[in-house]
Order: sequence, then C-alpha cells, then structure tokens
Amino acid sequence: MASAISHAVVAGAIGAAMGRPVASPRVWAVGAACAVLPDLDVLGYWFGVPYGHPLGHRGLTHSLVFAAGLAAAVAFGFRQEPWQQARSRSFLYLFLATASHGFLDALTYGGLGIAFFAPFNNQRYLFPFRPIPASPLDVVSFFTRDGMSILMHEVVWIWLPALLLATAAYVWRRSTLAR
Repeated sequence: MASAISHAVVAGAIGAAMGRPVASPRVWAVGAACAVLPDLDVLGYWFGVPYGHPLGHRGLTHSLVFAAGLAAAVAFGFRQEPWQQARSRSFLYLFLATASHGFLDALTYGGLGIAFFAPFNNQRYLFPFRPIPASPLDVVSFFTRDGMSILMHEVVWIWLPALLLATAAYVWRRSTLAR
C-alpha cells in the first residue's frame, strides 16, 4: 500500500485540478480523509479477518463501490457551504479521491492486489507496472531507513506526478480564463 501521506497528496492534487468550488481547504481535508480511509480495513487483522477475505486488507474498502458509497454519504450528507452549491462536483471529487487509494495501491509491488469490483467480484488486481514498494502497516516501521526509502519512491512516483497534475490544471484554468 502507498502511505497515508501519499494518499492525501493525491487527494489534494485532484481537488486542485478540479478547481472551485472543490478547491476549499475544508473540502480538501475531507477528500484527504476519504483517500486515507480505505486502509482502516487493516483493523480486520486484529479481529482475525484473513488478508484475502473480501473484508480483508485491500478488499471491499478499496473497491469502486465503496468509493461511490462513501462519496455519496459525505457529499450529500453535509448541509453547509460549499457542499450544497456543488453536490455533484463534491461527489465526483470525493469519489476520485477515495478511488485513487486502490489505484495507488495497485502500483505497489506488495500484497495480493486490489478488489476493485467488490462486492460483485472479489478478484484482486495489480497493475503490470508497479514501481512503488508497499508501505509498512505500522507507523513505527515507517520511520526507519526502509520507510524513508519507500517515501522517496513515493515522492518520485506519486508526489511529483500529483504536483504536475495540479500545476497543469491550474495553468489550463488560468489560460482559459484569460481568453
């Protein structure tokens, strides 16, 4: 899995690319939380849920159905601004932020793969190109030499492309507004 930090970075880049009204810090914070949330399935380890089980790590919570359900619950559940003005854009942002979690994890070379289509199909998938080592599940292991090496891989393969996406979207929006 990619680190929680990298999942949040991607959510921020998606929000920046979408522009207003999604580009508020409050909405970005919720998007970052949604992007990180699928990894709560690791709590299943403590309750004896096997890794390969549909409710195990990288199972249902990493699926597109989960992303859609979480995005709908959040986007349509809030009653205050900016959510009411742009529910469909907020839903799209939160869906993309949450779904990005599984896609990033499918780029790692650790684990059994992602159940993108759970609960309808529990087959797990990995992308053929997997340049990112899997991040440790516990916080302590993340702050070791190996953890820092993994973070450097994520900077190259996740953070820089996310920054490029956000910058390109900003430049494109500025150029279309200037016309």
